[in-house]
Parts: sequence; structure tokens; C-alpha cells
Amino acid sequence: MASTTQTQIRPRALLHASGGPRYAVALTVDAIGTGLLRPFLLLYGAMVLRLSAPEAGIAMTFGIVVGLLCMPAVGRWLDRGARSTVVAASMLVRVLGVVLLLATPEGSAELFTMAALFLGVGNQTWPAAHAALVATVAHGRERDAALAAGRALRNAGLGAGALLATVCLAGGTTALRSLAVVTTLAYLVAAALTWSVRVHARPASPAAVAVVAEGGGAESAPRMGALLAANVIYAFCLNVPEIALPLVLVTQMHASPMWSAVIFVANTVLVVTLQVPVTVLLSRFPRRSVLVVAGAVLTASYLGFLAAVSIGHDWAAPAVAVVSVLCTFGEIIYAGSATALVTALAPAHVLGRVLARFQLSTGFGLAVSPAALTALAPHGPVALWGGLAAGTLLAACAVAA
Repeated sequence: MASTTQTQIRPRALLHASGGPRYAVALTVDAIGTGLLRPFLLLYGAMVLRLSAPEAGIAMTFGIVVGLLCMPAVGRWLDRGARSTVVAASMLVRVLGVVLLLATPEGSAELFTMAALFLGVGNQTWPAAHAALVATVAHGRERDAALAAGRALRNAGLGAGALLATVCLAGGTTALRSLAVVTTLAYLVAAALTWSVRVHARPASPAAVAVVAEGGGAESAPRMGALLAANVIYAFCLNVPEIALPLVLVTQMHASPMWSAVIFVANTVLVVTLQVPVTVLLSRFPRRSVLVVAGAVLTASYLGFLAAVSIGHDWAAPAVAVVSVLCTFGEIIYAGSATALVTALAPAHVLGRVLARFQLSTGFGLAVSPAALTALAPHGPVALWGGLAAGTLLAACAVAA
């Protein structure tokens, strides 16, 4: 059973548990660089390279899929003891992607696809590698707080980068190319700082690897099929503020786009400011129970959206904005408990493979959620929000069981 000892927020100890000052700077630089380009990669393909939106979208999806397919190999690399090296490699792979993006001539869908592939591999590799690094330098509830701090720091960097990029977009294609150059430099700096941290773990012994391969022994990789399947549904919440709410507010409710922007900014601010305090506050409870609570909160928020959209036209958009705060709290609780639970369940010698499986489920949920959300939305609020509520409640029950 998970420990119920509560962790206090001690900034210096938290910084050390998160990988140290250099690693914190590396995370910040990497997040800002990612925020500069990732939200506008589709625009780069359309505005700079003159590709059609479907061509650019298919290339980006291909990159995500290939990135997910690489996760088993990443897990095995982590279990050989690599930690900071894998994180740095995830950043360097993205450097190759952005350099290839800058070298792509107009109309070349093939090279844009290759660039998206490298970016996808780096983006999918990073979460598992980062979690493994933190799990190596921190333990127990201190590790949970450190993982939460890393997420808060990354969201802050992503938000800052996206804000800077939005301001620069007035410069057109020249600005987009400049953003790509700055992103390349950011990834290089972040990779160098991460590599200099030099965090390694004791690799799994050949005997332990043999036991895992045979599927036996008390220390073999835990069976987490139900948890991983539930995580696919949980991960939908991460795309609700960016996809589902703008889709409903703008295209169906014909509300001002301002409401979508307000909700997105509020989501980012709440995650940055509350991720660590909420995770620490809930550390007195078992991680599995907290993850079940996250499912209950998300389910309640989806039902809240269903009720909000049925309100009269003048009050529907503000009601959706209010309910979005509850959805963000569900996201915060989920993010603070899911990875922490997985790292607590995994034996040390298979930590990499277990985290790779977990990232595979998260990445799959993030990859399919846009298609699922946009497919459900035309069928009405009951299909969209009722479907999300039912699926999330079922996932929470699976976690509880």
C-alpha cells in the first residue's frame, strides 16, 4: 500500500529532488523552446512551406505514432541505467527535427514529415525519461512533489514560449522561421545542461532481466493492464481545454473566442500555481485513491459542462468557464497521482519499461482524443459530455478495482 506520509514544501529540498538547479534551468529552457514552436507547427507547415492543412496534420500525426512506437526501446535503454543521457537525447532529437524543418523547401511534404517524426520521437521520449531521472534522485512522497514541480515548471515554460510566439506571429513567415531558430538553440542549451547533470542508475542484472522476460518472480514488471487502459481515458482531460471547449464554445455556441482564450490561460495559471501544493496536500492519502478521486472530479466536471451548455445563451459561456476550473482541478489531481503511482508500483530494475508503457498509454490517449472529441461533438452535448463522463467514471472504477 502507498505511503500516507505527507510531504512539506521545502523549496531547496524540492529543487534537489527535482534534479538540481542545472536540470531545473534545462527544463525551463526546453519548455520555452517547445512552447515557441509546438503550438504553431501546423501553421509553419501551412504558412512557410505552403502545405495543405491535411498534409501537415497527417505528418504531425505520423510523428506522434512513430514516437510512441519507440517507447519500448526507450524503456530498455532506461533500464540499462541511463537517465540524464536519455533526457538529453530527447532534446537533441528535437534539434534534428527543427534543423530539418528549417532546411525543408516549400511544398516538400516528405521532409516536413521527417521533421515531424524527429520532433514526435523527442516529445514522446521526454516524459518517461524525465520521470525516471526524478525517481532516481528522489524517493517516496518527495518524489511525487518533485514530479509535480517538474510539470508546473514545464507548463510555465510552455505558456511563456507560446505567449512570446503569439506576439511574434505578426511578423509572418519570417517570424516563424526565427522562432524555429530560437527553438533549436533552446534545445541545444537544454541538452547540454541536462547531459552535464550526469544522473545514472544501477542497471538491471542479467538475472533480473531473465526473470522479467519469463514473466515470473516477485520483482517482475507489474501487470497494469487495467490501470494503463484507464489512463488512456484519463488523458483525454489534457485536451479538453485546448480542443473540446473551443470547439463547443466557438462553433456550436457561437460565443466569442475570448472565452476559449480565458479558459486556456486560467488552466495554465492554475496548473503552474497549484500543481505542487495540491499534490503535497493529497500526499496523506494513498496514490491509487487519489487517482480515483481525480476520475470522480473529472466526471463531475464533464456533467457540469453538460449542464452549462443547456443554460440560456447569455450565461452558457460564463458557466462553461466556471466549470472549466473544476476540470482543471481534476487534471491537477490526475497529473499529480498517475505518474507517481506508476513509479511507486514499478520495481527499480524495470522502472524504464514500466514508465515507457505508461507513456505509451498517455500518448495514445492524447493522439486519439482529438479525433474522438471532434467525432462526438456533432452528435450533441449528451454524446460529448455524457460519453466523456461515462468513460471516465468507468476508468476510475477500473483504477479502484
